[in-house]
Amino acid sequence: MDVEKLKKMAGAVRTGGKGSIRRKKKAVHKTNTTDDKRLQSTLKRLNVNAIPAIEEVNIFKDDTVIQFQNPKVQASIVANTWVVSGTPQTKKLQDVLPGIINQLGTCFFRHLFLYPL
Repeated sequence: MDVEKLKKMAGAVRTGGKGSIRRKKKAVHKTNTTDDKRLQSTLKRLNVNAIPAIEEVNIFKDDTVIQFQNPKVQASIVANTWVVSGTPQTKKLQDVLPGIINQLGTCFFRHLFLYPL
């Protein structure tokens, strides 16, 4: 067999057996939307409710803070599950601390004195 003839045969993709039509192009599967649908169905099973009017969410991790401005927050208190979606910003604790000091509880201050920055 000729090399060109083999390439031509390999390029011809059929959807069925002999005599069926050829597929024009290969189908591209999108997984991003299926992941989102799967997540939404799981959240629906957990019975999460949207919590309105939250302006800011701060998640403390070591000496950094993951900060969300105007996030979409959903919660299921029975399942102890919180969903925070939005655009995160990673900042250092020293940069954020003056602006959020009035939001912090006494436990955080004890932790701050035990482990200084």
